[in-house]
Amino acid sequence: MSDKKENVRETILHEIEPVWNEESRVLILGTMPSPASRNAGFFYMHPQNRFWKVVPEIFDEALKLPNNAPDRLAAIAERREFLLRHNLALWDVLASCDIQGAADSSIKNAKPNDFTELFEKSKIRHVFCTGKTSFNLWKKFCAAQYEERFGLTCECLPSTSPANAAWSMERLVAEYKKICYHSRYDSDIRNK
Repeated sequence: MSDKKENVRETILHEIEPVWNEESRVLILGTMPSPASRNAGFFYMHPQNRFWKVVPEIFDEALKLPNNAPDRLAAIAERREFLLRHNLALWDVLASCDIQGAADSSIKNAKPNDFTELFEKSKIRHVFCTGKTSFNLWKKFCAAQYEERFGLTCECLPSTSPANAAWSMERLVAEYKKICYHSRYDSDIRNK
C-alpha cells in the first residue's frame, strides 16, 4: 500500500539558508528541497541524488562523507566548505510552494526567493539551474528582475535527481564542467 502522505500536496516553506559569500561567482539553483533534503537541513541530501558526486568530480575531487552519513552536521560542513572554496553559491528558486513529495511537476502557488542581497554582495555573474523546472521558474519569476540589472547569464543543466536516470554520471559530469570555468576565471568587473 502506498504512503498517503506522498500523494498529498503540501505547502512547503524553504527553510535552508543559501550557501554563498562575497567571493561566490556562480549560483547553482535547484527548485525546492526534497523531503530528504528538508529532513537533513541541506541541499541535495537524498542518498540517490547524484549532485554531490557530480559537482566535486568536475573539480577532480570527491567528498569523504556520503549524503546519509551518521554525522549529518559533518557532511553538511564538508559540502559548505567545498562550495565556498570553489566560489560556488547554492540555493533554490522558490521560497515556498505547494508540492507533492519531491515532484517538481506537482508545484503550485510558487513564490520565488529574493536574490537581491546575494547578487549585490557577491561576484556572481552566472546562474546554473539544475533541471528544467528550476530554469523555467527562474525565467518566469526572476530573469527580468535580476539578469540585466546584475549582468547575469542563466543556463539549464540536467537534473541530478534519481528520476533523471537517462543521464549517466559521465554525461552529467560533462555538462556540469562548464561551472568550473565560470567559478575560476570570470572577470571581477561588473557591468552595472
